Amino acid sequence: MTTRQGLEGARAVIADGRTYLGIEFGSTRIKAVLIDEQRRVLATGGHGWENSFRDGLWTYDLEDVREGMQEAYRDLAGQVRSNYGLTLHKVKSLGISGMMHGFLPFDKDGKQLATFRTWRNSNTGDAVKVLSPLFNCNIPQRWSIAQLYQSILDGADYVPEIDFLTTLAGYVHWQLSGERVLGIGDAVGMFPMSAENCDYDQKMIDSFEALPKVRAQGISLRRILPRVLLAGQSAGELTATGAALLDPTGQLRPGIPMCPPEGDAATGMVATNSVTRSRGTVSAGTSVFAIIVLDRPLTSLHPEIDPVMTPDGKPVAMVHCSNGTSELDAWVRIFGEFANLCDLQLDKNEIYDILYRSALTGTPDGGGLMAFNYLAGEHISEVAAGRPMYMRRPDSEFTLANFMLVQLYSVFATLRIGLDVLRGEGVHIDELLAHGGMFKTPIVAQKIMAAALQTPVTVRASAGEGGAWGIALLAQFMSQKQTGCGKDTKADQDLEQFLNTQVFSDDSALPSETPNPELQAGFEEFYQQYRKVLSLQRQAGDLF
Repeated sequence: MTTRQGLEGARAVIADGRTYLGIEFGSTRIKAVLIDEQRRVLATGGHGWENSFRDGLWTYDLEDVREGMQEAYRDLAGQVRSNYGLTLHKVKSLGISGMMHGFLPFDKDGKQLATFRTWRNSNTGDAVKVLSPLFNCNIPQRWSIAQLYQSILDGADYVPEIDFLTTLAGYVHWQLSGERVLGIGDAVGMFPMSAENCDYDQKMIDSFEALPKVRAQGISLRRILPRVLLAGQSAGELTATGAALLDPTGQLRPGIPMCPPEGDAATGMVATNSVTRSRGTVSAGTSVFAIIVLDRPLTSLHPEIDPVMTPDGKPVAMVHCSNGTSELDAWVRIFGEFANLCDLQLDKNEIYDILYRSALTGTPDGGGLMAFNYLAGEHISEVAAGRPMYMRRPDSEFTLANFMLVQLYSVFATLRIGLDVLRGEGVHIDELLAHGGMFKTPIVAQKIMAAALQTPVTVRASAGEGGAWGIALLAQFMSQKQTGCGKDTKADQDLEQFLNTQVFSDDSALPSETPNPELQAGFEEFYQQYRKVLSLQRQAGDLF
């Protein structure tokens, strides 16, 4: 196909509305992706944003949600105009993805009742001490039910007014469609699920509502929580109000079918084809998490492991680290400032490439240097408040290469703690599929991750657009399921078949990196020392 033929083909697809739109609200970027029927990216749009720490909570303003979504869509629609000479009026289906978990309560008039609390918060220690043993299920501090019960324990006066409680993806979907629904991969971060019926666990609901302080508030979880949907089910359609919210220019038409809104973990599974048992994916960004699709339930409750689900309802063990690449990125910015002072014409990607590649020339154990990337608290390692730390002994090999190596090691060290727990349960991991910004520099982070996690790591070329691409795939999957009427074999496929036979059948990937023995031995030395000095990190928040 010539370039001109490809352009004309893309124009026809866009003009006919045979495209799929995915929008994801990540921790540092809101991204929109438009794909065609072969899942090729036709246009993208983006908006950078940052959370803020206010009154002891990590949060985003909902006005920033609206403005960021509109800018990302405007950017995408602008690309469609400039690249194809078309105005985007319609798509075949669309989907919304967002940061998992969180706490967004609203009253019956749609008024926000409390500050949006993101996954980064660790203010619910008292709540989880009650809920985890009550349910015999690990309830992470960031889960919505933990935030709700903590609000009750704190005597928050807004609790009786709650008419709807949702996540970020659920909120945006509600604004666009009017539907109070949520995909199961995100809903499981609100309240534990029953694997048998893929819905909130009724016995746990009864246990929660029987708690004296809950009963006194008259809370009905079934009334305030979103309705749970599986991948492929219809989640409503874009209303006239929603279309005007997404595209204030009025060009986008209402009536577009919408798939269930999902969390970024679920869309990460889809984007890396990780919904198959014994396969896992790692997302490395502002937070780092690993999700392993299980072939059997875990036998014990582990505070390091979150029981979540794939978008089609398979049980998943999730190791979620609140701290990822933020501290590493901060050091790269510092080196970027130095480059500017030296009048070196280097863009950000070049600086990352130079520093990342230097790490592989370091001493495998990091030369006796130590780094902690804890900008926020970390439940896995029992750190209440984050204070990034860097240490070295007087006799350490203090080089740039070693410094960068231990910064990269620190991104995966806490994740390794959680995976060690899973391996202790006998969980076997055949392969980890990785995605996230730190893998843009080929090989480096992939090689270090394989050594740190003792598992082969593959980075798929198709996962470059991340969760926005993943939710666009779920929008296409829903469209096929809903329009096939059972007569088309594609309509009869489950999610795993859809990904294997349609999306990833001829997908290219970087060569899988198996753990390098020398680097693996070096990380083990770093890791053992890391575990020993964790006590200093735990004290830092009280002292500084």
